[in-house]
Amino acid sequence: MEIIHVSAECYPVAKAGGLGDVVGALPKYQNELGHIAKVVMPMYKTKFLMNNAWDVVHKGRTNIGDYWFDYTIIKEQTNKLGFDLYLVDINGLLDREKVYGYDDDTERFTAFQVSVVDWISVWVHKPDVIHVHDHHTGLIPFIIKHCYKYQHLHSIPTVLTIHNAQYQGTMGWDKSYLLPPWDSWKWGLLDWKGAINPLASGIKCAWKVTTVSKSYLEEMRQSSNGLEDLLEYERGKCSGILNGIDVDVWDPATDSYFEDHFTVKTAAEGKAKSKKKLCDTFDLDVNKPLIVFIGRLVGEKGADILPAAISDSFYYIGRKMNFLILGSGFPEVEAQLNSLQRLAQKDYSVYIGYNEALSHLMYAGADFLLMPSRVEPCGLNQMYAMRYGTVPMVRRTGGLRDTVIDYGEKNGYGIVYNWAAVGDITQGIWRAVDLYNDSERMAEIRERMMLLDFSWQSSVLQYISLYEEMRHKEPVTESLPE
Repeated sequence: MEIIHVSAECYPVAKAGGLGDVVGALPKYQNELGHIAKVVMPMYKTKFLMNNAWDVVHKGRTNIGDYWFDYTIIKEQTNKLGFDLYLVDINGLLDREKVYGYDDDTERFTAFQVSVVDWISVWVHKPDVIHVHDHHTGLIPFIIKHCYKYQHLHSIPTVLTIHNAQYQGTMGWDKSYLLPPWDSWKWGLLDWKGAINPLASGIKCAWKVTTVSKSYLEEMRQSSNGLEDLLEYERGKCSGILNGIDVDVWDPATDSYFEDHFTVKTAAEGKAKSKKKLCDTFDLDVNKPLIVFIGRLVGEKGADILPAAISDSFYYIGRKMNFLILGSGFPEVEAQLNSLQRLAQKDYSVYIGYNEALSHLMYAGADFLLMPSRVEPCGLNQMYAMRYGTVPMVRRTGGLRDTVIDYGEKNGYGIVYNWAAVGDITQGIWRAVDLYNDSERMAEIRERMMLLDFSWQSSVLQYISLYEEMRHKEPVTESLPE
């Protein structure tokens, strides 16, 4: 099959979160099974763009409303990511340094989607599947079905994967002119609660909808930022497929971001060396357990309660552990975490920002990874941690529920708690300190974690099965929830 992935992110080209990791790995493993998977994404001004060679494969002209623009499709020459990578260049709209965060993001990503469909519309053949990811590409299933110029593509099966339902790309109906001329009788397929909602439209119009863990699929029917009723109505075409990780990139035996490589058999020695480097760099006590947080400093990650949890842990448990935080996000959370630095006694440090090399070293050198997430559709960090022998400390939600078993249960290997609350987190920290002091059990858990298989192999087969199911079916007919 020829599978076209359309996404706003793809690691290592441009990444803002887990979406980039998934789109950077899934197509590679689909190709390894003998399929032809390709990725199409916006052309941002990134190091990857500047450091690689490109071929121009198409030039086109289209519009969003009264704004006509030229677009160019370029292709990476060497297939270095393991799949064909195409970038859409729209001068002045997409060629910026950041992925998101601009006032005209609605126009940027609408123009991107229209350009992708416009390009595919002139192909001499049709791809077998168009697989779109999150709201930035959620309008594509509607465009190929109900925009007059592109209706000849309506028979191409489409899949929407929801990586995070909290972000939906909602725009007012005054923006409807941005879409190519469309069948106004189908306005309800764009609308959700009085506005154009690209994610809701994708759910209604795509042939199949997936999300990134089974537990998150169930949770979305209870809490998905207003889409609960729609997801319940469309449950028949929805499925949860757990993400995997790229085991070639995330391998402690070969990781290019640090020097002291290790395997399951040499994990104790290898991790100790990376831990010492971290402790020396951030003025931490190497003899204490090292608990790290890696991620966005935002509410859905539980980062806003980190300062209180760390302070309470020092007060109630004592100065028996180190904390090292890596991330950026809400300015008030950054300020609170920075303020704790003044009280450190060789047991706390924070790095505001993001540093890919540092994150790899932290997975390798840490004893525990803290993930007190309020929302975690799948979570990849806990899988990276376990691959590197670092015990995950997670809230029981979404993909964390599906991938981490508490060490108090049979064959368990993590620390799990029920609520994103200071008390639950500090209880988990107390358990981590207690576990760290039991070196024999710690070694046993480390080995058990590192032998777990979180590769893409099983997940890729589930996606292929989903695609095959659609290939021989007639285009789906949409109906609207009452």
